[in-house]
Amino acid sequence: MSAQPQATLAVLPLRLVDLDAVLLIEQQAYAHPWSHGNFVDSLAAGYEAWALWEGRGQQARLLGYFLAMQGVDEMHLLNITVQPAQQGRGLARLMLDELCARSRALGRLQIWLEVRESNARARQVYQRYGFAEVGLRRAYYPAGPGQREDAILMSLSLEEPAT
Repeated sequence: MSAQPQATLAVLPLRLVDLDAVLLIEQQAYAHPWSHGNFVDSLAAGYEAWALWEGRGQQARLLGYFLAMQGVDEMHLLNITVQPAQQGRGLARLMLDELCARSRALGRLQIWLEVRESNARARQVYQRYGFAEVGLRRAYYPAGPGQREDAILMSLSLEEPAT
């Protein structure tokens, strides 16, 4: 018996030409997805924007993406999404690893994010990764006509512990 070849995964810069595929995933994953304009504005602003691809060339398929904004000594994760059919494979962890590596390379000491209070699955992923719940942003997210949902503020230190 021969072993199955491992799928090739690559994290590459997110480009404008990728946005149709990004928007398909965004609309599958969220009741209140980012708009095309949100992504275009983020790319134009020079935010860290990366896409996770499986395969190569014309056969490559987008599995997920993340966007983060640099601040003074910190990075703010704005959006991280894995295609719903691909969740549970450790892809969010892989992208978080990439975000941390890129953040450290840029001299950032902390990563911040907001997550919907109702998104228990994402909160669990972040907590297992090492993020701590540090605050609450009331009525942060849209939740339907005339409704808002609170966000949990989470952070992760990138500083090496003292020895």
